[in-house]
Amino acid sequence: MVTSAGILPYRIRNGKLEMFLVHMGGPYWRKKERSWSIAKGELEAGEDPETAARREFEEETGQRIEGDLHFLGEGRSGSKKLLIYTAEAPNLSTKIHSNTFRIEWPPKSGKIEEFPEVDRAAWMHLQEARRFLVKSQLPFVDRLEHWLGRK
Repeated sequence: MVTSAGILPYRIRNGKLEMFLVHMGGPYWRKKERSWSIAKGELEAGEDPETAARREFEEETGQRIEGDLHFLGEGRSGSKKLLIYTAEAPNLSTKIHSNTFRIEWPPKSGKIEEFPEVDRAAWMHLQEARRFLVKSQLPFVDRLEHWLGRK
């Protein structure tokens, strides 16, 4: 089983909880409503999950998360095991710079296109996150809310 690790940053703004989410890049996610995600990615061989979560966040956004992380727990997304952390990070910018991937696009065209792994980021309040986040990651929103004593 493939294991991915990620970070769900948060901030409290005007008394309301907001989470920093990323929109998955590439042509498959352009028109899907539930196309936002926690910044995450696969662990490299022998890599510590917290180290992987920090590396993946930086690769997908161009920004670093410093300081302590709090483990929000484990979940599943298809055949992937997810290990998600959180950190208060109120100063993250939604102007990101992501790594890229290459795929044949359009399918069976023989043409290889390059796309950003993440094409945008946003701070979302609870209702937005619950509407746009991929369903398999919704339990982490609940865990964050519970951990912060807001539920």
